[in-house]
Amino acid sequence: MHSIKTHRSWRELQTDYIELKKKQAMAKRIRQMRRVLCLGVAAAVLLWFGVNTVSKLSDRPLPEKPDKIVSEPAPPKHLGKSQVKALIQSIDILNSKTDVLFADCPSGAFTIYTQLDTRLQEELIRTLNYLKTLDRGKPELIGMVAMDADTGFIKAMAGFDPNDPTVNPCTLADYPAASIFKIVTASAAVEKLNYTATTPLYFTGRKHTLYQQQLANQKGKYTNKVSLETAFAESINPVFGKLGQITLGKEALNDIAQKFGFNQSPDTDFDFPAPHFDTTGSDYHIAELGSGFNRDTLISPVFAAAMVSAAVNNGNILVPRLVDSISISNGDLIYKSTKEIYKTPFSPQTAETMMRLMEKTISSGTARKRFVGYSRDDVLSDLVIGGKTGSLSNKEHTIRYDWFAGFGQHKVTNRTLIVAVVVGHGKYIGTRASIHAKNMLKTYFSAPTQENRDKKQESRG
Repeated sequence: MHSIKTHRSWRELQTDYIELKKKQAMAKRIRQMRRVLCLGVAAAVLLWFGVNTVSKLSDRPLPEKPDKIVSEPAPPKHLGKSQVKALIQSIDILNSKTDVLFADCPSGAFTIYTQLDTRLQEELIRTLNYLKTLDRGKPELIGMVAMDADTGFIKAMAGFDPNDPTVNPCTLADYPAASIFKIVTASAAVEKLNYTATTPLYFTGRKHTLYQQQLANQKGKYTNKVSLETAFAESINPVFGKLGQITLGKEALNDIAQKFGFNQSPDTDFDFPAPHFDTTGSDYHIAELGSGFNRDTLISPVFAAAMVSAAVNNGNILVPRLVDSISISNGDLIYKSTKEIYKTPFSPQTAETMMRLMEKTISSGTARKRFVGYSRDDVLSDLVIGGKTGSLSNKEHTIRYDWFAGFGQHKVTNRTLIVAVVVGHGKYIGTRASIHAKNMLKTYFSAPTQENRDKKQESRG
């Protein structure tokens, strides 16, 4: 009987080991293949999902990329007068047909309210349009200003300068004041020397010349005697030449000119170039300055109106103003102007005398012919009217500057309008400045007031 074999040989063990290794390697490959297969399936699924999603999204409009938000400056809560002036300088206020102006700025839109009288403005614009059509008598320049004497508000501002359309002839201080300066000299005589309207004065020679021999302070066979109001109304140069050179003198004349505001600019809400006055020069030049018979003293129509305001406001010159108020787009008020006194060159007593002198210019002086019949006019007869004329050529004698500066004051209501007009006549003399001023007064005061409208309504009832 054979015995059972319990031990395996080395060869058998080696063969079994090799077979085991082969099975393990096969199993490892199978596991790797399964892993790869799973990953491939997963990738395929993800790829299909991605393609499908993109195709659906491609059908939708892509959202716009939001613009970069730029913060705009907040609108101001308040404007100072200097800011208002800068704002107005960007607007063409000359010949405006509306009393409401508009301005757009980075901080918002501004609505600018003025007290321009649109009815008067329209009449002045019609006048300008007519003048531009003329072949003979067309002015080389014209500037017309109206100002409310009680408030200082500009009620009208119209004009043109064909040689330089960019300038505003109403505010440009480039025109010789001529005899308008006699307002300054006469007020100095009344204020400083206690002259009255009837104070006697003397001159020799012609009224509207100014020769050295006419300045001699002596009386002779051909010496003429006149009152101060007559000398003013008739614009007698030798009288005012002697007042400036001899009676007042350089210092007193310069002092009163500074008190009127010469060589200065008031703090206005619109461009206001300084008027020019200089007393450096010979004694004869001081006489020229006192009479206005020179080309060195320069003013604008707006300043001429300011000069007149002293006579009708008890000696006070108001700051001229154009803007009443300004609001922004949401309706908030960011500026409101106030009435201000600029200068006080003389006393109320002197103002009373100056009004009398200016009235004399209309009734029997240099403006008499232009205002003839005003006392019988339906509108002008209700007014007290006064003024001063002036006339002087440029150095080349190509332009004749023609001035009127004055006022119309209603006899019942005391409502007062100040008017100032300068006309630069060319080869032919056209419509005089005093005629334009007269028409301005008639247009303004012919507008029915609320009181008149109420009376008409009562009469109908």
